[in-house]
Amino acid sequence: MYSREESQKIKREFWVAFAEKYPRKWVLYDTKIKDFSFKFYVDNKKAQVFIDIEQRSDEKRNAYFEKLEALKNILEEEFIKDLVFEKNYTLESGKTISRIWTEIQGVGFSNRNNWDTIFDFFFEKMNALEMFYLEYDEFIKDVS
Repeated sequence: MYSREESQKIKREFWVAFAEKYPRKWVLYDTKIKDFSFKFYVDNKKAQVFIDIEQRSDEKRNAYFEKLEALKNILEEEFIKDLVFEKNYTLESGKTISRIWTEIQGVGFSNRNNWDTIFDFFFEKMNALEMFYLEYDEFIKDVS
């Protein structure tokens, strides 16, 4: 086991190495939709890429989720196959959001032998989500 400080150091090294392998600007929070973002996540069991829809208003959150759900077939056929759609995903804080995600199990940031696998997964999946979003953003943003 690593101390908290060692774990944080390894995690920093992980993200720096990822940025060096795939040097580009990701969309992430720059979607032009409030509380609608793309995120990377890694711990010592899995790596995930997801879209979080975190509007305070359930009505607005559901409207964005339903827009993405309406595009699900296109998303899965043309961009990324193994997505999970969760309309009501509960965060550890207890807050309910909507999340669309994919993951790989059995990898972790503390094992440097996993890094290339995680980096490639992150790049492939996030790039696909971003390409989808950039193609359909006008439709997604059009929530009344």
